[in-house]
Amino acid sequence: MHAAALKHTRARQTLPAVLFMFLVLPLLSACGYNTIPTAEERAKAAWSEVLNQYQRRADLIPNLVETVKGYAAHEKAVLEAVVAARAKATQVTVTPETLTDPNAFKAFQDSQSGLTASLSRLLAVVENYPDLKANQNFLALQAQLEGTENRIAVARRDYIEAVRDYNLTLKTFPSVLWATFWFTNNEPFQTFTIPEDKLETPKVDFGSGN
Repeated sequence: MHAAALKHTRARQTLPAVLFMFLVLPLLSACGYNTIPTAEERAKAAWSEVLNQYQRRADLIPNLVETVKGYAAHEKAVLEAVVAARAKATQVTVTPETLTDPNAFKAFQDSQSGLTASLSRLLAVVENYPDLKANQNFLALQAQLEGTENRIAVARRDYIEAVRDYNLTLKTFPSVLWATFWFTNNEPFQTFTIPEDKLETPKVDFGSGN
């Protein structure tokens, strides 16, 4: 009897907690409890796409450099600068878990900007080599690079928008209440500060002759 009575007492104690959860969980959802984690995951997914597109660009560079080298081997300084910039850009990364770190994000942004600048100089040099500009392999690589730059721009815009939405949830009502009392470890994500036009590789007109 003692065991049965104890079991009954525990059941009576548990019942209010269960009822409370059934009542409170719908209210939490209705009041925007999921707003912060949903926005956070959306921003992290957008950042992953940014990384994917920058990696796609990095993967194109070795073939691009080798192709240019075949026609302009004496442009050693420009070619080496691109190789070095690519190495640095692939070594510096920001994971979705460290998007709140301003120093890490700045290092990533600076390294990618440096690679963009090196690619710009390389493509400017190409203008001096009509045979290279007509090379089918180079034309294919240039088209892929241009397409990747466009995808990078789209991914960056999507990330900036997702971060803006997420950061707003941390400081606007009513989600700020959840940030204050529940999601206390959530911090704003970093975003791009270098203007997008500074990151675009120059368009090279391969149809014109020199």
